[in-house]
Amino acid sequence: MEKVFDYNASMKKLEEIVAKVEDPETGIDDIASLAEQSAKIIDSCREYLRTVREKVENQSR
Repeated sequence: MEKVFDYNASMKKLEEIVAKVEDPETGIDDIASLAEQSAKIIDSCREYLRTVREKVENQSR
């Protein structure tokens, strides 16, 4: 079974990462890891949005 991308869950995870990065207690090493995680999530969100846009464009033709 194909795993379905959950855009809302990804956005929520990004919000959690932002909160951690903004927390003064978060160490610099942790911030580097969080930035890497967020980059992967953002790439997945962009790919998902491209796919959705293509589907919408194809349906409207």
